[in-house]
Amino acid sequence: MESGKLTGTLALAVFSAVLGSLQFGYSLGVINAPQKVIEQHYGQSLGVLPEEPLLLSENGTETEKREVHPSVVMYWSLSVSIFSIGGVVSSFLVGFIGDLRGRVKGMLMVNVLAVIAGLLMVMAKMWKPHVMVIAGRCVMGFYCGLSSGLVPMYIGEIAPMAYRGALGTLHQLATVTGILLSQVLGLEFLLGNDYYWPLLLGLSGAPAVLQSLLLPLCPESPRYLYIKRDMVEEAKKSLRRLKGEYDPSADLEEMRREKEEVEKEAQVSIAVLVRSSLYRQQLFVALMMHLSQQLSGINAIFYYSTAIFERAGVTQPVYATIGVGVINTVFTMVSVALVDRAGRRTLTLIGLGGMCICAVAMTVGLVYLSVYSWMSYVSMSAIFLFVCFFEIGPGPIPWFIVAELFSQGPRPAAIALAGCTNWTSNFIIGMTFPYIEALCGSYVFILFAVLLFGFTVFTYLRVPETKGKTFEEIAAVFKKGRNQTPGTRKTGIGTGTGTGTSTELEQLKSDSHA
Repeated sequence: MESGKLTGTLALAVFSAVLGSLQFGYSLGVINAPQKVIEQHYGQSLGVLPEEPLLLSENGTETEKREVHPSVVMYWSLSVSIFSIGGVVSSFLVGFIGDLRGRVKGMLMVNVLAVIAGLLMVMAKMWKPHVMVIAGRCVMGFYCGLSSGLVPMYIGEIAPMAYRGALGTLHQLATVTGILLSQVLGLEFLLGNDYYWPLLLGLSGAPAVLQSLLLPLCPESPRYLYIKRDMVEEAKKSLRRLKGEYDPSADLEEMRREKEEVEKEAQVSIAVLVRSSLYRQQLFVALMMHLSQQLSGINAIFYYSTAIFERAGVTQPVYATIGVGVINTVFTMVSVALVDRAGRRTLTLIGLGGMCICAVAMTVGLVYLSVYSWMSYVSMSAIFLFVCFFEIGPGPIPWFIVAELFSQGPRPAAIALAGCTNWTSNFIIGMTFPYIEALCGSYVFILFAVLLFGFTVFTYLRVPETKGKTFEEIAAVFKKGRNQTPGTRKTGIGTGTGTGTSTELEQLKSDSHA
């Protein structure tokens, strides 16, 4: 692809898009810090707690341990988990919204949801806090489900091939920056207190306001304009805006070839994508990549880190948790630098393998903590390294590799399905982890180590390298794999043309009629 340089317009477009990811990260992390304060307000609103301000001691823990009322626990759990439910539901609509009026207008439209969610949470004290927060979190989850699909889709389509990995990783970088920002603002002396907590939650809608001002300045995805809307001149303009003055004929030629492929394969709905044997391999790889991200135990670490640091004798575990957030952000930057040099497959393998070893080390540290006091340092080091390995590969890569694995026809449906898998597994882990932990105790991370080992083997055997390949070449890798089935073996040259394509087309038609 020509003109691989980064232009001001491209930088603005990517920055504007990832504001949606920043909001996603902020919403993920913001609910943890003010838990005790919000539970107090829930209790007062439900009439199960006396009307008195919550006193916190020096290090942010309650001065007197008070038993939390079951109804407060229920509403609190719902406040946390309803976010994922909103995301699961809306992730199915990503393709529809993205194709409706384009990627940029799609991101603009869904910002309305983020602003509504922010306002609901800011005004939590004005009515019943538990109802307002749960409603706000649900709408915000719905927004984030759409945003976490639209952002990687847009960036994947506008990024020059040389920077596709690095720019794709920025979605994850913005997400972890959002998490870190929410952890810092959630400190008791900033916004995580009795007075300011509605503002802390409501700020999750703020990036949407800035994004709404910037997105109208951004060019629409040239691939969308050319392939979906047949607007060749607009696509040319968009390419020139994104890449500066250059000859776009090579890019247009690649899009023309992809458009021909798309016209052969027809618009693919989610139902067709699931049933079609044509895309089975890509879909299997995409869904497994997303499962490996969520079932690696990373959310359990964020959930569990404060408790582990407490056990390890850290006087102010909240700061150690922020330390994890900082490492999270730094190593995502490392991934941005490496992903187009080392490649997606290599980084994912290193990440999953490293996390597997860390999970074992963490278990050893926790089991022998009562015997050897220095084991606490083993557990803490394992947590920090676990996060480092996660952000090198398994964290950022699944989000943008799905856009690389599929051509324009099935891409929106694939991103929607992968997003739904991610959100569903996130929800399941969030709901079941406390019970699994109660059952397994210190051995809980052995379970994740086994899963990580399985995902490492799968990545080694089944995930292709997509670095430096056009969307067409990536599709050809899977096509070659399909054509290598016994009885239909062909030479590598010419696969997917002539008879191959016509039989594939018939197969897709029969799949869609099924």
